[in-house]
Amino acid sequence: MSHPHPELTTPPPLAPGAVRIVPLGGLGEVGRNRTVIEHAGRLLIIDCGVLFPEDHHPGVDLILPDFSYIANSLHDVEAIILTHGHEDHIGAVPYLLRLKPDITLVGSTLTLALVEAKLKEHRIKPRTLVVREGQRERFGVFDCEFIAVNHSIPDALAVAVRTEGGVLLHTGDFKMDQLPLDKRLTDLRAFARLGEEGVDLFLTDSTNAEVPGFTTPEKDIYPAIERVFAKAQRRIIVACFSSHVHRVQQVLDAAAQYGRKVAVVGRSMVRNMGIAEDLGYLRVPPGVMVDIKKLGDYPEVKQVLICTGSQGEPMAALSRMANRDHKIEVGEGDTVVLASSLIPGNENAVYRVINGLMRLGADVVHKGNAKVHVSGHASAGELLYCYNIVRPTNVMPVHGEWRHLVANGALAEQTGVPRDRVVLAEDGVVVDLVDGIARIAGAVECGYVYVDGSSVGATDEALLKDRRILRDEGFVTLVIVVDSSTGKILSGPELLTRGFADDATQLEAVIPRVREAIEAATAKGVADTYQLQQIVRRTVGSFVGSKLRRRPMIIPVVIEA
Repeated sequence: MSHPHPELTTPPPLAPGAVRIVPLGGLGEVGRNRTVIEHAGRLLIIDCGVLFPEDHHPGVDLILPDFSYIANSLHDVEAIILTHGHEDHIGAVPYLLRLKPDITLVGSTLTLALVEAKLKEHRIKPRTLVVREGQRERFGVFDCEFIAVNHSIPDALAVAVRTEGGVLLHTGDFKMDQLPLDKRLTDLRAFARLGEEGVDLFLTDSTNAEVPGFTTPEKDIYPAIERVFAKAQRRIIVACFSSHVHRVQQVLDAAAQYGRKVAVVGRSMVRNMGIAEDLGYLRVPPGVMVDIKKLGDYPEVKQVLICTGSQGEPMAALSRMANRDHKIEVGEGDTVVLASSLIPGNENAVYRVINGLMRLGADVVHKGNAKVHVSGHASAGELLYCYNIVRPTNVMPVHGEWRHLVANGALAEQTGVPRDRVVLAEDGVVVDLVDGIARIAGAVECGYVYVDGSSVGATDEALLKDRRILRDEGFVTLVIVVDSSTGKILSGPELLTRGFADDATQLEAVIPRVREAIEAATAKGVADTYQLQQIVRRTVGSFVGSKLRRRPMIIPVVIEA
Protein backbone atom coordinates (compact mmCIF):
# COMPACT_ATOMS: atom_id res chain seq x y z
CA MET A 1 0.00 0.00 0.00
CA SER A 2 1.15 3.55 -0.64
CA HIS A 3 0.33 4.54 2.95
CA PRO A 4 0.06 1.29 4.96
CA HIS A 5 -2.19 1.24 8.00
CA PRO A 6 -1.75 -2.20 9.59
CA GLU A 7 -3.80 -1.11 12.60
CA LEU A 8 -6.91 -0.83 10.40
CA THR A 9 -8.91 -3.83 9.27
CA THR A 10 -11.11 -4.33 6.23
CA PRO A 11 -14.21 -2.15 6.71
CA PRO A 12 -17.50 -3.89 7.52
CA PRO A 13 -20.45 -3.78 5.10
CA LEU A 14 -21.87 -0.29 4.81
CA ALA A 15 -24.73 0.35 7.19
CA PRO A 16 -28.16 0.99 5.59
CA GLY A 17 -28.58 4.66 4.70
CA ALA A 18 -24.92 5.48 5.35
CA VAL A 19 -22.41 7.05 2.95
CA ARG A 20 -18.90 5.67 2.50
CA ILE A 21 -15.97 7.78 1.28
CA VAL A 22 -12.93 5.90 -0.03
CA PRO A 23 -9.96 8.09 -1.06
CA LEU A 24 -7.83 6.14 -3.52
CA GLY A 25 -5.35 8.93 -4.25
CA GLY A 26 -4.53 12.51 -3.33
CA LEU A 27 -4.49 12.12 0.46
CA GLY A 28 -0.96 11.97 1.86
CA GLU A 29 0.44 13.07 -1.53
CA VAL A 30 0.07 15.86 -4.08
CA GLY A 31 -1.40 14.16 -7.14
CA ARG A 32 -3.26 11.00 -8.17
CA ASN A 33 -6.53 12.45 -6.90
CA ARG A 34 -9.42 10.03 -6.83
CA THR A 35 -12.31 9.63 -4.38
CA VAL A 36 -15.06 7.00 -4.46
CA ILE A 37 -18.38 7.77 -2.79
CA GLU A 38 -20.61 4.77 -2.03
CA HIS A 39 -24.28 4.85 -1.08
CA ALA A 40 -27.11 2.31 -1.40
CA GLY A 41 -24.93 -0.04 -3.41
CA ARG A 42 -24.01 2.58 -6.02
CA LEU A 43 -20.73 4.40 -6.62
CA LEU A 44 -19.75 7.93 -7.66
CA ILE A 45 -16.14 8.76 -8.52
CA ILE A 46 -14.73 12.27 -8.11
CA ASP A 47 -11.59 12.85 -10.22
CA CYS A 48 -9.16 10.30 -11.61
CA GLY A 49 -5.64 11.71 -11.84
CA VAL A 50 -2.02 10.67 -12.05
CA LEU A 51 1.04 11.16 -9.88
CA PHE A 52 4.35 11.95 -11.54
CA PRO A 53 7.31 9.73 -10.60
CA GLU A 54 10.20 10.85 -8.41
CA ASP A 55 13.85 9.79 -8.35
CA HIS A 56 13.05 6.59 -6.46
CA HIS A 57 10.78 5.43 -9.31
CA PRO A 58 13.39 4.71 -12.02
CA GLY A 59 11.92 3.92 -15.43
CA VAL A 60 8.34 4.79 -14.41
CA ASP A 61 6.37 7.18 -16.63
CA LEU A 62 3.24 7.71 -14.53
CA ILE A 63 1.68 6.47 -11.29
CA LEU A 64 -2.03 5.65 -11.35
CA PRO A 65 -4.59 5.17 -8.60
CA ASP A 66 -5.24 1.56 -7.62
CA PHE A 67 -8.42 0.44 -9.41
CA SER A 68 -8.64 -2.90 -7.58
CA TYR A 69 -11.19 -1.63 -5.00
CA ILE A 70 -13.80 -1.01 -7.70
CA ALA A 71 -12.56 -3.44 -10.38
CA ASN A 72 -15.45 -5.83 -9.74
CA SER A 73 -18.01 -3.05 -9.19
CA LEU A 74 -17.60 -0.91 -12.30
CA HIS A 75 -21.20 -1.68 -13.31
CA ASP A 76 -22.25 0.11 -10.10
CA VAL A 77 -20.49 3.38 -11.04
CA GLU A 78 -23.03 6.07 -11.89
CA ALA A 79 -20.52 8.64 -13.18
CA ILE A 80 -17.02 10.07 -12.93
CA ILE A 81 -17.12 13.75 -11.97
CA LEU A 82 -14.01 15.71 -13.00
CA THR A 83 -13.55 18.93 -11.04
CA HIS A 84 -11.03 20.49 -13.47
CA GLY A 85 -8.56 19.70 -16.24
CA HIS A 86 -5.21 19.27 -14.49
CA GLU A 87 -3.33 16.01 -15.03
CA ASP A 88 -3.45 15.10 -11.34
CA HIS A 89 -7.25 15.06 -11.67
CA ILE A 90 -7.89 13.70 -15.20
CA GLY A 91 -4.67 11.91 -16.26
CA ALA A 92 -5.79 8.40 -15.25
CA VAL A 93 -9.20 8.55 -16.93
CA PRO A 94 -8.02 6.66 -20.06
CA TYR A 95 -6.72 3.78 -17.93
CA LEU A 96 -10.00 3.49 -16.02
CA LEU A 97 -12.10 3.67 -19.17
CA ARG A 98 -10.07 0.84 -20.67
CA LEU A 99 -11.85 -1.32 -18.09
CA LYS A 100 -15.34 0.06 -18.84
CA PRO A 101 -15.53 2.64 -21.64
CA ASP A 102 -19.20 3.59 -21.19
CA ILE A 103 -18.95 5.20 -17.74
CA THR A 104 -20.29 8.75 -18.03
CA LEU A 105 -17.71 11.53 -17.64
CA VAL A 106 -19.12 14.70 -16.09
CA GLY A 107 -17.34 18.05 -16.12
CA SER A 108 -17.17 21.58 -17.48
CA THR A 109 -16.66 22.42 -21.15
CA LEU A 110 -12.89 22.93 -20.96
CA THR A 111 -12.31 19.97 -18.63
CA LEU A 112 -14.11 17.54 -20.91
CA ALA A 113 -12.44 18.98 -24.02
CA LEU A 114 -9.02 18.33 -22.48
CA VAL A 115 -9.88 14.80 -21.38
CA GLU A 116 -11.52 13.96 -24.73
CA ALA A 117 -8.31 14.97 -26.54
CA LYS A 118 -6.38 12.67 -24.22
CA LEU A 119 -8.84 9.82 -24.76
CA LYS A 120 -8.59 10.25 -28.54
CA GLU A 121 -4.91 9.30 -28.30
CA HIS A 122 -6.01 6.11 -26.50
CA ARG A 123 -8.71 5.50 -29.14
CA ILE A 124 -11.52 5.75 -26.61
CA LYS A 125 -14.72 7.64 -27.43
CA PRO A 126 -16.29 8.53 -24.08
CA ARG A 127 -19.82 9.16 -22.97
CA THR A 128 -19.82 12.71 -21.60
CA LEU A 129 -22.12 15.20 -19.90
CA VAL A 130 -21.14 18.87 -19.91
CA VAL A 131 -22.23 20.78 -16.80
CA ARG A 132 -21.73 24.33 -15.63
CA GLU A 133 -21.96 26.20 -12.35
CA GLY A 134 -25.45 26.33 -10.87
CA GLN A 135 -26.51 23.15 -12.66
CA ARG A 136 -27.97 20.24 -10.74
CA GLU A 137 -27.99 16.67 -12.05
CA ARG A 138 -29.04 13.33 -10.58
CA PHE A 139 -26.86 10.27 -11.09
CA GLY A 140 -28.81 7.38 -9.59
CA VAL A 141 -28.89 7.88 -5.82
CA PHE A 142 -26.55 10.90 -6.04
CA ASP A 143 -28.03 14.38 -6.49
CA CYS A 144 -25.12 16.60 -7.59
CA GLU A 145 -24.93 20.39 -7.72
CA PHE A 146 -21.99 22.09 -9.45
CA ILE A 147 -20.44 25.26 -8.07
CA ALA A 148 -17.98 27.68 -9.68
CA VAL A 149 -14.56 27.83 -8.03
CA ASN A 150 -11.49 29.80 -8.99
CA HIS A 151 -8.27 27.90 -9.72
CA SER A 152 -5.19 28.14 -11.94
CA ILE A 153 -7.15 26.67 -14.85
CA PRO A 154 -10.49 28.00 -16.12
CA ASP A 155 -13.81 26.25 -15.63
CA ALA A 156 -13.03 24.51 -12.32
CA LEU A 157 -15.97 23.22 -10.30
CA ALA A 158 -16.76 22.18 -6.75
CA VAL A 159 -19.51 19.60 -6.32
CA ALA A 160 -22.15 19.16 -3.64
CA VAL A 161 -23.42 15.57 -3.43
CA ARG A 162 -26.80 15.12 -1.78
CA THR A 163 -27.76 11.63 -0.63
CA GLU A 164 -30.28 10.19 1.81
CA GLY A 165 -27.33 9.64 4.15
CA GLY A 166 -26.14 13.26 4.15
CA VAL A 167 -24.81 16.18 2.13
CA LEU A 168 -21.16 16.23 1.04
CA LEU A 169 -19.36 19.29 -0.37
CA HIS A 170 -16.12 18.59 -2.28
CA THR A 171 -14.22 21.77 -3.19
CA GLY A 172 -11.86 20.24 -5.75
CA ASP A 173 -8.80 22.50 -6.11
CA PHE A 174 -9.74 26.09 -5.46
CA LYS A 175 -8.75 29.52 -4.21
CA MET A 176 -10.61 32.78 -3.60
CA ASP A 177 -8.98 35.22 -6.02
CA GLN A 178 -11.21 38.30 -5.81
CA LEU A 179 -9.94 39.78 -9.10
CA PRO A 180 -9.55 36.72 -11.35
CA LEU A 181 -8.40 37.18 -14.93
CA ASP A 182 -11.49 35.41 -16.28
CA LYS A 183 -13.85 37.28 -13.90
CA ARG A 184 -15.06 33.93 -12.54
CA LEU A 185 -15.21 34.05 -8.75
CA THR A 186 -15.46 31.18 -6.30
CA ASP A 187 -19.20 31.15 -5.56
CA LEU A 188 -19.21 31.77 -1.83
CA ARG A 189 -22.93 32.52 -1.98
CA ALA A 190 -23.52 28.90 -3.03
CA PHE A 191 -21.21 27.74 -0.23
CA ALA A 192 -23.23 29.82 2.25
CA ARG A 193 -26.55 28.51 0.89
CA LEU A 194 -25.32 24.94 1.28
CA GLY A 195 -24.13 25.79 4.78
CA GLU A 196 -27.66 26.95 5.64
CA GLU A 197 -29.04 23.69 4.24
CA GLY A 198 -26.47 21.75 6.28
CA VAL A 199 -23.22 20.21 5.07
CA ASP A 200 -22.59 16.91 6.80
CA LEU A 201 -19.08 16.42 5.39
CA PHE A 202 -16.85 19.13 3.94
CA LEU A 203 -13.95 17.81 1.82
CA THR A 204 -11.53 20.72 1.43
CA ASP A 205 -8.37 21.38 -0.61
CA SER A 206 -5.38 21.27 1.79
CA THR A 207 -2.44 22.15 -0.47
CA ASN A 208 -1.82 25.63 0.97
CA ALA A 209 -3.19 25.07 4.46
CA GLU A 210 0.25 25.77 5.95
CA VAL A 211 0.54 29.11 4.14
CA PRO A 212 -0.78 32.02 6.23
CA GLY A 213 -2.96 34.78 4.82
CA PHE A 214 -4.38 34.86 1.32
CA THR A 215 -3.10 33.59 -2.02
CA THR A 216 -1.77 36.37 -4.27
CA PRO A 217 -4.17 37.32 -7.11
CA GLU A 218 -3.24 36.23 -10.63
CA LYS A 219 -3.28 39.83 -11.85
CA ASP A 220 -0.30 40.66 -9.60
CA ILE A 221 1.89 38.45 -11.81
CA TYR A 222 1.64 40.64 -14.88
CA PRO A 223 4.02 43.40 -13.69
CA ALA A 224 6.81 40.82 -13.19
CA ILE A 225 6.17 39.34 -16.64
CA GLU A 226 6.11 42.84 -18.13
CA ARG A 227 9.49 43.65 -16.54
CA VAL A 228 10.97 40.53 -18.15
CA PHE A 229 9.76 41.68 -21.58
CA ALA A 230 11.00 45.23 -21.00
CA LYS A 231 14.53 44.08 -20.03
CA ALA A 232 15.07 41.06 -22.29
CA GLN A 233 17.79 41.66 -24.89
CA ARG A 234 17.26 38.47 -26.88
CA ARG A 235 14.82 35.57 -26.97
CA ILE A 236 12.31 34.89 -24.15
CA ILE A 237 11.41 31.30 -23.25
CA VAL A 238 8.52 30.77 -20.84
CA ALA A 239 7.94 27.34 -19.26
CA CYS A 240 4.67 26.57 -17.50
CA PHE A 241 2.10 23.82 -17.13
CA SER A 242 0.49 22.88 -20.43
CA SER A 243 -2.94 23.59 -18.94
CA HIS A 244 -2.15 27.00 -17.40
CA VAL A 245 -4.31 29.10 -19.69
CA HIS A 246 -4.13 32.20 -17.49
CA ARG A 247 -0.33 32.30 -17.55
CA VAL A 248 -0.19 31.80 -21.31
CA GLN A 249 -2.74 34.61 -21.69
CA GLN A 250 -0.50 36.98 -19.72
CA VAL A 251 2.51 36.06 -21.88
CA LEU A 252 0.51 36.64 -25.06
CA ASP A 253 -0.67 40.04 -23.79
CA ALA A 254 2.90 41.06 -22.90
CA ALA A 255 4.17 39.89 -26.30
CA ALA A 256 1.54 42.00 -28.05
CA GLN A 257 2.48 45.01 -25.93
CA TYR A 258 6.19 44.69 -26.78
CA GLY A 259 5.81 43.67 -30.42
CA ARG A 260 7.07 40.10 -30.10
CA LYS A 261 5.95 36.93 -31.86
CA VAL A 262 5.00 33.82 -29.86
CA ALA A 263 5.41 30.15 -30.79
CA VAL A 264 4.31 27.19 -28.69
CA VAL A 265 6.64 24.19 -28.17
CA GLY A 266 5.65 20.78 -26.79
CA ARG A 267 2.87 18.46 -27.91
CA SER A 268 0.68 18.83 -24.82
CA MET A 269 1.11 22.62 -24.81
CA VAL A 270 0.16 22.90 -28.49
CA ARG A 271 -2.86 20.64 -27.98
CA ASN A 272 -4.19 22.28 -24.82
CA MET A 273 -3.72 25.87 -25.97
CA GLY A 274 -5.42 25.03 -29.28
CA ILE A 275 -8.40 23.67 -27.35
CA ALA A 276 -8.49 26.72 -25.05
CA GLU A 277 -8.39 29.10 -28.01
CA ASP A 278 -11.09 27.22 -29.94
CA LEU A 279 -13.41 27.31 -26.90
CA GLY A 280 -12.78 30.99 -26.19
CA TYR A 281 -10.85 30.56 -22.94
CA LEU A 282 -7.65 31.91 -24.55
CA ARG A 283 -7.74 35.21 -26.45
CA VAL A 284 -4.86 35.44 -28.91
CA PRO A 285 -4.07 39.04 -29.95
CA PRO A 286 -4.04 39.41 -33.76
CA GLY A 287 -0.70 38.66 -35.41
CA VAL A 288 1.06 37.52 -32.23
CA MET A 289 1.02 33.72 -32.55
CA VAL A 290 3.16 32.07 -35.23
CA ASP A 291 4.10 28.50 -36.07
CA ILE A 292 7.37 27.33 -34.53
CA LYS A 293 8.74 26.75 -38.03
CA LYS A 294 8.20 30.44 -38.90
CA LEU A 295 9.60 31.89 -35.67
CA GLY A 296 13.12 31.91 -37.14
CA ASP A 297 11.94 34.41 -39.76
CA TYR A 298 11.94 37.06 -37.03
CA PRO A 299 14.98 38.51 -35.19
CA GLU A 300 15.69 36.85 -31.82
CA VAL A 301 14.80 40.04 -29.98
CA LYS A 302 11.24 39.56 -31.29
CA GLN A 303 10.91 35.86 -30.37
CA VAL A 304 8.98 34.28 -27.50
CA LEU A 305 8.65 30.54 -26.93
CA ILE A 306 6.11 28.99 -24.56
CA CYS A 307 7.01 25.41 -23.64
CA THR A 308 6.56 22.60 -21.14
CA GLY A 309 9.12 21.45 -18.59
CA SER A 310 8.63 23.76 -15.63
CA GLN A 311 8.92 20.76 -13.27
CA GLY A 312 12.21 19.49 -14.70
CA GLU A 313 10.58 16.56 -16.52
CA PRO A 314 13.43 14.76 -18.34
CA MET A 315 11.73 14.55 -21.75
CA ALA A 316 10.03 17.96 -21.68
CA ALA A 317 11.18 20.73 -24.01
CA LEU A 318 12.92 22.88 -21.39
CA SER A 319 14.96 20.01 -19.92
CA ARG A 320 16.10 19.02 -23.39
CA MET A 321 17.12 22.62 -24.09
CA ALA A 322 19.16 22.66 -20.88
CA ASN A 323 20.84 19.41 -21.98
CA ARG A 324 21.49 20.70 -25.52
CA ASP A 325 19.21 18.00 -26.86
CA HIS A 326 16.64 20.24 -28.56
CA LYS A 327 16.48 22.11 -31.84
CA ILE A 328 16.09 25.33 -29.84
CA GLU A 329 19.63 26.23 -28.70
CA VAL A 330 19.62 28.36 -25.57
CA GLY A 331 22.52 30.79 -25.43
CA GLU A 332 24.01 33.97 -24.02
CA GLY A 333 21.41 36.70 -23.58
CA ASP A 334 18.33 34.47 -23.64
CA THR A 335 15.82 34.89 -20.81
CA VAL A 336 14.06 31.81 -19.44
CA VAL A 337 11.01 32.22 -17.21
CA LEU A 338 9.80 29.30 -15.05
CA ALA A 339 6.24 30.45 -14.49
CA SER A 340 5.17 27.77 -12.05
CA SER A 341 5.61 26.66 -8.47
CA LEU A 342 7.61 23.62 -7.43
CA ILE A 343 5.60 20.44 -6.93
CA PRO A 344 7.02 18.67 -3.84
CA GLY A 345 9.59 16.09 -4.93
CA ASN A 346 10.59 17.93 -8.12
CA GLU A 347 13.01 20.39 -6.52
CA ASN A 348 16.25 18.68 -7.54
CA ALA A 349 15.11 18.14 -11.13
CA VAL A 350 14.09 21.80 -11.47
CA TYR A 351 17.34 23.11 -10.00
CA ARG A 352 19.30 20.89 -12.41
CA VAL A 353 17.46 22.51 -15.31
CA ILE A 354 18.03 26.01 -13.91
CA ASN A 355 21.75 25.33 -13.48
CA GLY A 356 22.00 23.86 -16.97
CA LEU A 357 20.31 26.88 -18.56
CA MET A 358 22.46 29.35 -16.63
CA ARG A 359 25.57 27.41 -17.63
CA LEU A 360 24.56 28.05 -21.25
CA GLY A 361 24.42 31.78 -20.51
CA ALA A 362 20.67 32.27 -20.03
CA ASP A 363 19.14 34.57 -17.44
CA VAL A 364 16.67 32.39 -15.52
CA VAL A 365 13.70 34.04 -13.81
CA HIS A 366 11.76 31.84 -11.38
CA LYS A 367 9.53 32.04 -8.34
CA GLY A 368 12.59 32.24 -6.09
CA ASN A 369 13.81 35.55 -7.55
CA ALA A 370 10.67 37.14 -9.06
CA LYS A 371 6.90 37.04 -8.68
CA VAL A 372 6.26 35.05 -11.87
CA HIS A 373 3.83 32.54 -10.40
CA VAL A 374 1.09 32.38 -7.81
CA SER A 375 -0.54 29.29 -6.38
CA GLY A 376 -3.90 27.99 -7.50
CA HIS A 377 -4.83 26.86 -4.00
CA ALA A 378 -6.51 28.59 -1.06
CA SER A 379 -4.21 29.67 1.77
CA ALA A 380 -5.09 29.46 5.46
CA GLY A 381 -7.03 32.73 5.56
CA GLU A 382 -9.27 31.65 2.69
CA LEU A 383 -9.87 28.23 4.23
CA LEU A 384 -10.93 29.89 7.50
CA TYR A 385 -13.46 31.97 5.58
CA CYS A 386 -14.86 28.83 3.97
CA TYR A 387 -15.22 27.00 7.27
CA ASN A 388 -17.01 29.97 8.80
CA ILE A 389 -19.34 30.25 5.81
CA VAL A 390 -20.15 26.55 5.44
CA ARG A 391 -20.20 25.60 9.14
CA PRO A 392 -19.90 21.88 8.36
CA THR A 393 -20.76 19.13 10.83
CA ASN A 394 -17.70 17.07 9.83
CA VAL A 395 -14.52 17.95 7.94
CA MET A 396 -12.25 15.69 5.88
CA PRO A 397 -9.17 17.51 4.49
CA VAL A 398 -8.20 16.29 1.01
CA HIS A 399 -5.50 16.90 -1.59
CA GLY A 400 -2.13 17.23 0.10
CA GLU A 401 0.68 15.61 2.00
CA TRP A 402 0.12 14.59 5.62
CA ARG A 403 1.44 17.92 6.91
CA HIS A 404 -1.07 19.77 4.73
CA LEU A 405 -3.96 17.61 5.93
CA VAL A 406 -3.01 18.17 9.57
CA ALA A 407 -2.74 21.95 9.08
CA ASN A 408 -6.12 22.04 7.34
CA GLY A 409 -7.72 20.03 10.14
CA ALA A 410 -6.30 22.47 12.70
CA LEU A 411 -7.90 25.38 10.81
CA ALA A 412 -11.26 23.63 10.96
CA GLU A 413 -10.88 23.20 14.72
CA GLN A 414 -10.10 26.91 15.13
CA THR A 415 -13.46 27.77 13.57
CA GLY A 416 -15.34 25.56 16.02
CA VAL A 417 -15.46 22.14 14.37
CA PRO A 418 -14.98 19.63 17.23
CA ARG A 419 -11.73 17.70 17.08
CA ASP A 420 -13.55 14.36 16.89
CA ARG A 421 -15.42 15.63 13.82
CA VAL A 422 -12.20 16.35 11.89
CA VAL A 423 -11.28 13.15 10.06
CA LEU A 424 -7.65 12.85 8.98
CA ALA A 425 -7.35 10.02 6.48
CA GLU A 426 -4.86 8.91 3.85
CA ASP A 427 -5.18 6.91 0.66
CA GLY A 428 -7.08 3.69 1.27
CA VAL A 429 -8.51 4.75 4.64
CA VAL A 430 -12.29 4.32 4.54
CA VAL A 431 -14.54 6.94 6.15
CA ASP A 432 -18.23 6.24 6.83
CA LEU A 433 -20.84 8.95 7.38
CA VAL A 434 -23.46 7.37 9.64
CA ASP A 435 -26.29 9.36 11.25
CA GLY A 436 -24.43 12.61 10.59
CA ILE A 437 -21.13 11.49 12.15
CA ALA A 438 -18.02 10.73 10.08
CA ARG A 439 -15.68 8.05 11.40
CA ILE A 440 -12.82 5.93 10.06
CA ALA A 441 -14.23 2.46 9.35
CA GLY A 442 -11.15 0.58 8.12
CA ALA A 443 -8.78 0.46 5.18
CA VAL A 444 -8.68 -1.10 1.72
CA GLU A 445 -5.83 -2.01 -0.60
CA CYS A 446 -4.50 1.12 -2.25
CA GLY A 447 -1.09 0.64 -3.80
CA TYR A 448 0.73 2.42 -6.58
CA VAL A 449 0.02 1.26 -10.14
CA TYR A 450 2.98 2.06 -12.39
CA VAL A 451 2.86 2.91 -16.08
CA ASP A 452 6.19 1.72 -17.45
CA GLY A 453 6.42 2.15 -21.20
CA SER A 454 3.56 0.16 -22.69
CA SER A 455 2.93 -1.89 -19.54
CA VAL A 456 0.42 -0.90 -16.86
CA GLY A 457 0.66 -2.55 -13.44
CA ALA A 458 3.40 -5.02 -14.37
CA THR A 459 6.07 -3.03 -12.58
CA ASP A 460 6.07 -3.58 -8.81
CA GLU A 461 8.13 -2.50 -5.81
CA ALA A 462 10.45 -5.52 -6.14
CA LEU A 463 11.34 -4.53 -9.70
CA LEU A 464 11.86 -0.90 -8.70
CA LYS A 465 14.09 -2.06 -5.85
CA ASP A 466 16.22 -4.00 -8.36
CA ARG A 467 16.45 -0.91 -10.56
CA ARG A 468 17.48 1.26 -7.62
CA ILE A 469 20.18 -1.25 -6.65
CA LEU A 470 21.50 -1.34 -10.22
CA ARG A 471 21.46 2.46 -10.35
CA ASP A 472 23.00 3.08 -6.92
CA GLU A 473 25.17 0.04 -6.20
CA GLY A 474 26.06 -1.53 -9.57
CA PHE A 475 26.22 -5.28 -10.17
CA VAL A 476 28.66 -8.17 -9.96
CA THR A 477 28.47 -11.29 -12.13
CA LEU A 478 30.51 -14.46 -11.64
CA VAL A 479 30.45 -17.15 -14.31
CA ILE A 480 31.49 -20.68 -13.31
CA VAL A 481 31.45 -23.87 -15.39
CA VAL A 482 31.07 -27.07 -13.34
CA ASP A 483 31.06 -30.77 -14.13
CA SER A 484 27.45 -31.91 -14.48
CA SER A 485 28.01 -35.11 -12.53
CA THR A 486 30.46 -34.10 -9.80
CA GLY A 487 29.87 -30.36 -9.51
CA LYS A 488 33.62 -29.72 -9.62
CA ILE A 489 34.80 -26.46 -11.20
CA LEU A 490 35.95 -26.83 -14.80
CA SER A 491 36.36 -23.13 -15.62
CA GLY A 492 36.24 -19.82 -13.77
CA PRO A 493 35.10 -18.10 -11.72
CA GLU A 494 35.18 -15.24 -14.25
CA LEU A 495 34.33 -11.84 -12.79
CA LEU A 496 32.34 -9.04 -14.47
CA THR A 497 31.38 -5.77 -12.75
CA ARG A 498 29.56 -2.57 -13.69
CA GLY A 499 28.90 0.57 -11.71
CA PHE A 500 31.93 0.47 -9.40
CA ALA A 501 33.96 3.61 -8.89
CA ASP A 502 36.67 1.58 -7.18
CA ASP A 503 39.15 -0.42 -9.20
CA ALA A 504 37.45 -3.73 -10.01
CA THR A 505 40.71 -5.52 -9.15
CA GLN A 506 39.73 -5.10 -5.50
CA LEU A 507 37.01 -7.64 -6.16
CA GLU A 508 39.38 -10.20 -7.57
CA ALA A 509 40.20 -11.25 -4.01
CA VAL A 510 36.74 -12.79 -3.84
CA ILE A 511 37.52 -15.31 -6.61
CA PRO A 512 39.56 -17.74 -4.44
CA ARG A 513 36.89 -17.46 -1.71
CA VAL A 514 34.20 -18.43 -4.20
CA ARG A 515 36.32 -21.33 -5.47
CA GLU A 516 36.88 -22.58 -1.89
CA ALA A 517 33.16 -22.30 -1.10
CA ILE A 518 32.17 -24.23 -4.23
CA GLU A 519 34.77 -26.94 -3.60
CA ALA A 520 33.66 -27.31 0.02
CA ALA A 521 30.06 -27.68 -1.10
CA THR A 522 30.79 -30.23 -3.82
CA ALA A 523 32.87 -32.23 -1.35
CA LYS A 524 29.68 -32.58 0.67
CA GLY A 525 27.80 -33.82 -2.38
CA VAL A 526 26.15 -30.55 -3.44
CA ALA A 527 25.85 -30.57 -7.25
CA ASP A 528 22.57 -28.70 -7.88
CA THR A 529 23.28 -25.52 -9.87
CA TYR A 530 20.71 -23.48 -7.97
CA GLN A 531 22.31 -24.33 -4.63
CA LEU A 532 25.74 -23.52 -6.04
CA GLN A 533 24.47 -20.16 -7.28
CA GLN A 534 23.18 -19.35 -3.80
CA ILE A 535 26.58 -20.23 -2.31
CA VAL A 536 28.25 -17.87 -4.80
CA ARG A 537 25.73 -15.11 -4.01
CA ARG A 538 26.28 -15.37 -0.23
CA THR A 539 30.08 -15.49 -0.55
CA VAL A 540 30.28 -12.46 -2.84
CA GLY A 541 27.69 -10.49 -0.84
CA SER A 542 29.55 -11.06 2.42
CA PHE A 543 32.89 -10.03 0.88
CA VAL A 544 31.62 -6.89 -0.88
CA GLY A 545 29.60 -5.79 2.13
CA SER A 546 32.50 -6.13 4.59
CA LYS A 547 35.37 -4.94 2.37
CA LEU A 548 33.75 -2.29 0.14
CA ARG A 549 30.67 -1.33 2.16
CA ARG A 550 28.52 -1.89 -0.94
CA ARG A 551 25.37 -3.90 -1.64
CA PRO A 552 25.41 -4.50 -5.40
CA MET A 553 23.12 -6.79 -7.33
CA ILE A 554 24.90 -10.15 -7.50
CA ILE A 555 24.19 -12.37 -10.49
CA PRO A 556 25.86 -15.79 -10.18
CA VAL A 557 25.88 -17.92 -13.34
CA VAL A 558 26.67 -21.63 -12.87
CA ILE A 559 26.83 -23.62 -16.12
CA GLU A 560 26.90 -27.42 -16.24
CA ALA A 561 29.19 -29.12 -18.77
